[in-house]
Amino acid sequence: MDLSTIIGLAGCWAVFTASILIGGASPLIYIDIPSVVMVLGSSFFALFIANPVGRILGIFKYFMQTIRLPSYEIEKTIRIMVEFSERARREGLLALEDNLQELDDEFMRRGIQLVVDGTDPEIIKSIMYNETSQIESRHSANVKVFDTWGALFPAFGMLGTLIGLIAMLANLQDQSTLGSGMALALITTLYGSMGANMFCIPLSAKLNDRTKTEVLFKEVVIEGVLSIQSGDNPRILQEKLIAFLPPSQREGLRAEAKE
Repeated sequence: MDLSTIIGLAGCWAVFTASILIGGASPLIYIDIPSVVMVLGSSFFALFIANPVGRILGIFKYFMQTIRLPSYEIEKTIRIMVEFSERARREGLLALEDNLQELDDEFMRRGIQLVVDGTDPEIIKSIMYNETSQIESRHSANVKVFDTWGALFPAFGMLGTLIGLIAMLANLQDQSTLGSGMALALITTLYGSMGANMFCIPLSAKLNDRTKTEVLFKEVVIEGVLSIQSGDNPRILQEKLIAFLPPSQREGLRAEAKE
């Protein structure tokens, strides 16, 4: 579980509520159900105009992806690739077929299988990079839901404010209600800003980060598969792959290789 998402969301709301309480105001004055329905409901249904129904219905699934930690173990993947490279140099590429079922990752397994089958390197590269590109495209489309919602929230908040102001001005003769009417009109702008900045925009950024992590993993796999096929020395392969890691993680793998 990714605690940063949970801590971030809970912390935003906690600090927001605490600042209201510290200021001496009652949180109840910031609660207006019709305004919530207007901003949340209208912006949500506007999403259907910009996106297919299936994508909208997947919003909860996309949200859960920001809570689950990705299971891509890049260091472990590099170790596996080095082991496969060593075996391929000792026993030949066909010997790798015996270990395919040990691979948990389907993408890596398919890449090694293509190598075992004697597929041309350019074809392997094209197949694997095309799959990675399609994954990026699908993820980008999913992230677009939160990007669009983040833009719609403030817009409908402003629309709600305009509706409230119109209603208030229509009753201008009753000056005793002007203060409360203005406050109520501005609540929808508050809700719109909160929905965008405390929910949609941060979740969009987290999903983009998830995509980058997955793409990095797949690039490591592709580089490893192509290096194994070309018969690179395992040490050369390792150096190619640890270049994808931050410097702080590289020395550990190098030290393991020397043992």
